Amino acid sequence: METILRIAIQTKGRLNEESEELIRECGIKLTVGKRQLLSPAKNFPVEILYLRDDDIPETVADGVADVGIVGENEMLEKDKNVVLSKRLGFSKCRLSLAIPKGETYNGPEWFEGKTVATSYPVILQNFFDKKGIKASIHVITGSVEIAPGIGLADGIFDIVSSGGTLVSNGLKEVEVVTPSEAVLISTPGLSAEKQAILNELIFRIESVERSKGKKYIMLNAPNGKLPEIVAMLPGMKSPTIMPLAESGWSSLHSVIEEKFFWENISRLKALGAEGILVLPIEKMIM
Repeated sequence: METILRIAIQTKGRLNEESEELIRECGIKLTVGKRQLLSPAKNFPVEILYLRDDDIPETVADGVADVGIVGENEMLEKDKNVVLSKRLGFSKCRLSLAIPKGETYNGPEWFEGKTVATSYPVILQNFFDKKGIKASIHVITGSVEIAPGIGLADGIFDIVSSGGTLVSNGLKEVEVVTPSEAVLISTPGLSAEKQAILNELIFRIESVERSKGKKYIMLNAPNGKLPEIVAMLPGMKSPTIMPLAESGWSSLHSVIEEKFFWENISRLKALGAEGILVLPIEKMIM
């Protein structure tokens, strides 16, 4: 029987969309149907298990799923025995303390003796313990930001992305406790076969990551200007240079950061570069 690696991802929402996009970018084709809880891949030995995000750490720890893509905040809060196999760099946010905007904040000591509403009591308690602060933690499963306004708490501890929700509820962010992003977690002690599949998956993810923000550039330039152009376009190791049929000219190929191109296009043209082509990169294998 073929060994299959089971990957748990969030059922819906932004993290679900970004997880499925990453899987597709890795060249893995899923058979996704409506209300489907388990989706096998057509061309890679994995299957996707769709779960609530807060169920993923325990499911991976118990070995029901071998791997999970979950927010780091949920991994820290559930505090299960899992291996952090890779940070994925998307769904970035932070877990922060916030208080009413009219309050004066002089440091974490502000929370001494106060009541704080949160959906992440474990992370918050660990923070208060490290700071030697004694505060009351009120656990709320949703709409944490309204707690101070209705007199339920003095402050809140919650996920912050742009901060707009805090502002609209008359709050201000005063302390970032921990950053968070999507992470790939795995069951400790995977079999050699499943670990090999996971290693190949991570290899594909890293190839996708390396291509982000990079472009493949091709241009023609007079040979006399090549040293200056090469100094501008170092490439992964060094640019590829090939002579053209027209004497005194060469074609140069390189990989560059997209932002670098727009910052230097005028300089390239001033050095005599012509026929400049900029192409997207799907994968970068190192």
